[in-house]
Amino acid sequence: MGFDIELYLSTRKKIIDKKLSELILVSAESMSRLKESMRYSILAGGKRLRPILCLAAGEFVGGTIEKILPISCAIEMIHTYSLIHDDLPSMDDDSMRRGMPTNHSVFGEAVAILAGDALLTDAFLMVASEGISNGLSPSLVVEVIRDISKAAGSQGMVMGQALDLALEGKEEVTLELIEEMHSLKTGALIQASVVSGARIGGATDSQLSQLRQYARFLGLSFQIIDDVLDIEGGSEIGKARGADARRKKATYPTLVGIKKAKETAQKLTEEAIFALKDFDEKAEPLRQLAYYLGARKY
Repeated sequence: MGFDIELYLSTRKKIIDKKLSELILVSAESMSRLKESMRYSILAGGKRLRPILCLAAGEFVGGTIEKILPISCAIEMIHTYSLIHDDLPSMDDDSMRRGMPTNHSVFGEAVAILAGDALLTDAFLMVASEGISNGLSPSLVVEVIRDISKAAGSQGMVMGQALDLALEGKEEVTLELIEEMHSLKTGALIQASVVSGARIGGATDSQLSQLRQYARFLGLSFQIIDDVLDIEGGSEIGKARGADARRKKATYPTLVGIKKAKETAQKLTEEAIFALKDFDEKAEPLRQLAYYLGARKY
């Protein structure tokens, strides 16, 4: 019987959602608007792609879900913070996210900013505290913090968002610039998800190198497909269609066309899977995740 990717995704998502719900509690006695705001966005749905990739990479090299789960949830907290801030009026000014009103639309801009700040900061607290309590060595925890912070900050996601804003409305935009933006804004945290899980699972340097390649190709493919979905719509979009065009954003399909963008995404998906060629059947969840994400409906 073949690998059931739908079952794999649903079971891992339930595990992650349960842990995230336990992490951010709001008591009836002292209802915190900040905690409400954090909980609203962290539990608003989503594919949980990054934490699932973290778990899949860690399990592939022999790690346990129990040890990897806190780090995978921390990565989802960082991803959620980035969505809250990206949606702000001063950034992308979106009104819908994951099929729901954006955080600032519900809680106001000030609380939304603070909720994003808290999710980002609390994520590193969890990596440090739960990593040590789960028996990870201090040096390993430091390596994971280094990888994730590099992916989230000025050498990764934040710089990618800054580049995205800088390229809005520009006519002289190259594919190299767009790929750099995608690699930073989307690809960096996807790569950190895979590498962090693999580190915790005990991956060798050779395995880490191949997994980085896998994640790099996967991240680029994922963002190109997102750009196409923004134009054509589809069940994956979860927000207003055509937002990129209205803001005159630099995207892959606007530069090379829809057909070429789809072909490029397919090629990148194939390259991601090829990067796993030396791995046995234990890497099947990673392969199937690439197939699944590459086949998202337009």
